[in-house]
Amino acid sequence: MFTDSLRKDTDQGAQAPATGEQFEKLAQLISRSQHNYRELIDNLDQALFTISLQGEVRVANLRLSEILGASFQELVGHSLSDFIESPTLADAERAIPAFLERGSWAGKLAVRLKKDRELRHFDCWLQAVAENGHVASVTGWARDVTAQRESEIRSAGLFESLSEGILFATPEGELLDANPALVRMLGYDSKEDLQKHNFREMYEDPSARDELIRKLEKTGTLRDQEIVLRRKDGRRIHCLTSGFAIRDASGRPVRVQGTIVDITDRKEMEQRLRNEQDFVRRFVASFPDLIAVLDREMRFTYIGGQVESILGRTPKEYIGGVFGARASEEDRLRLHQMFERVIRGDEVRAQVEFRAPHTDGTWRILLATASPLFDAHGQISGVVTSARDVTEAKQVEQQLAQKDKFAAMGQMMAGAAHELNNPLTAIIGVSDLLRERAADETSRRQVDLVLQQARRAATIVQNLLAFSRPLAPGRLKLRLAEIVQEALQVEQAALEKKNIRVKFTPPADLPEIEGDRKLLVQVFLNILANAEQSISTAGDRGAIEVSLARAGDKVSVTFVDDGPGIPPDIIGRIFDPFFTTKRPGGGSGLGLTICLAVVKEHGGTIEVDSSLGAGATVRVLLPIAAEQIQPESAPPVAAAKAVAPLPGSEALRGHTVLIVDDEESIREIVEDGLAARGMRVQSAESSEDALAYLAKSPCEIVLCDFNLPGMNGDKLFAEVRSRLEGSSVRFVFMTGDLVDANTAARYHEKGARILQKPFPISALADLLTELLRTKSSRAK
Repeated sequence: MFTDSLRKDTDQGAQAPATGEQFEKLAQLISRSQHNYRELIDNLDQALFTISLQGEVRVANLRLSEILGASFQELVGHSLSDFIESPTLADAERAIPAFLERGSWAGKLAVRLKKDRELRHFDCWLQAVAENGHVASVTGWARDVTAQRESEIRSAGLFESLSEGILFATPEGELLDANPALVRMLGYDSKEDLQKHNFREMYEDPSARDELIRKLEKTGTLRDQEIVLRRKDGRRIHCLTSGFAIRDASGRPVRVQGTIVDITDRKEMEQRLRNEQDFVRRFVASFPDLIAVLDREMRFTYIGGQVESILGRTPKEYIGGVFGARASEEDRLRLHQMFERVIRGDEVRAQVEFRAPHTDGTWRILLATASPLFDAHGQISGVVTSARDVTEAKQVEQQLAQKDKFAAMGQMMAGAAHELNNPLTAIIGVSDLLRERAADETSRRQVDLVLQQARRAATIVQNLLAFSRPLAPGRLKLRLAEIVQEALQVEQAALEKKNIRVKFTPPADLPEIEGDRKLLVQVFLNILANAEQSISTAGDRGAIEVSLARAGDKVSVTFVDDGPGIPPDIIGRIFDPFFTTKRPGGGSGLGLTICLAVVKEHGGTIEVDSSLGAGATVRVLLPIAAEQIQPESAPPVAAAKAVAPLPGSEALRGHTVLIVDDEESIREIVEDGLAARGMRVQSAESSEDALAYLAKSPCEIVLCDFNLPGMNGDKLFAEVRSRLEGSSVRFVFMTGDLVDANTAARYHEKGARILQKPFPISALADLLTELLRTKSSRAK
């Protein structure tokens, strides 16, 4: 009776004609879409255009107008030769036959504009456009790369003029290129003469180069490594080499770039000086780590140059200062106690681990060892200390522990999320149908409440799936300042309500990054929300300072709040799944966990520093974008959109569909929802039953789950394509797993679509309507 009633209601709704108001709304929607599309192409950095074979400009975007220095009225309908001095129209006519034969062209083009007569260089792509079977015009894009080309020319000149030797070689020793300084340094007549030899042969000990290559493979860079080379005349020269490895997509080094400086004369001088050095110099040189000497007042009298590479400060900044003055507040007492034990003679060797700030704003973890320093009379005159930077070792240790924990949690979450998607699909589907047939406003409001809570649960399930297997971010170039500004605008109302001031002044010269805009906005929203919640627990007002800066090959975004800070006993757990300090219902405990997963997918890191009672600092580091062409976008996965129900849709009436799912509730709700829209519906609980049905009965659409027992949905799809070759049956996969754009595109090419669970019946109906209309248009 439930189904019969629903069919009756929807049949009556189907007979209602469309109103004028509905047509007016459709016209407004189309108008807004056209306006938004125009704004999109006008905001592109590339110049977009369509030009006739005779050179007449038919279509142009704002960027082309700016490059040519002409308004749209002056540009459209006029010949391109009115604005370009070279290449000429005659040049273009000579190139047209070859272009028409290929159908497209991509490359760099030198263009001299009439407005300023300057030669500019463009990276171009052109595509022939056919009308009525004949090529009538050319469409394409062009990007101004003049500055890049000039930079390359300047780099080439610098390469030739430097006095240091520069080389490009393979890891095996094949010399790809060398500058004149290196050729002269090694005593060869020409670069070609030098390239006849494997560069490994230039080493006095070839195994030394093998060791350098192994270090490069492990660390990626070398700095000031001493090597001994043999010139062409056999003379030995001492050199310093620095360089780095360039890796392929798999991480394997494919090329080595470096510099070589002849330090033979300097080495001879250093050798004479070393022979004259006293005991103290030899003593200090024997330590591999940072060495420092303290007097009895705990003040520096000497500190090694290693401090500059470890903490970014010069030794001069420390001389006369107190040992540990820059260390974290929690560690200063322990450093002082260690010094007192050593200076009194209670211990001959003491160790303590402490945190010290680097000039780039990060904190380094140092392991300090202290021993007494004796004078000529055997009395303790001070303390000699050595310090080793163990930051990376600690980070690796923590990352390994975190990785194991995340892997176990991810497997558990993926399984739980998948099992939850089926009942959520049934709940959302039934609620959707109930809402369509609700007779009064109270019933609709109650059903809307069920839908709202079910979608909230679905969001949590998607977060679980995102944590277990984060989606790979799209490789789009982004400006971090714009991403942060967008997050601040979204959060502005909530912050103002809590009397929280935000200070943000973005720098103008930061390089771009590569990433997914939506995911990064969500990361910054989560960080801002956590800062707002922390401040609100301590008072009725506060402040957040957001800053951006370049940090080596990365760009950093730093959030500093004046809240109560993070207690030391929980700061190491804030990225743990489901860990939260919020009240029950205030958060899932996945926000920062997913932030960390997203940032790692972008090749970055998140650092957190806090002192109890002194606020917290969260620093997000993301790598600078590499030069590359953006990939083409793939067809999206069909998502569960909240759309207006379409009871009795004429587009679906009379069409046949087969539902294949081992979950009875899914089959029942989908069957009811589609039958109510006039479709002829059959169902099967396995791939084997589906094949048996299709062998006897025609069907237009197969709607099946991926994870079927026995023969899964993917194999069923392949089997149907094989058995029913030439059939027009369309496949729609239902799945609770996250599906990336590449997978969706692969199935789309095979004629299948993917619908993400959970979904409302209205979203499924829209997708089937689209497929049937596409099929109908192709048949025509």
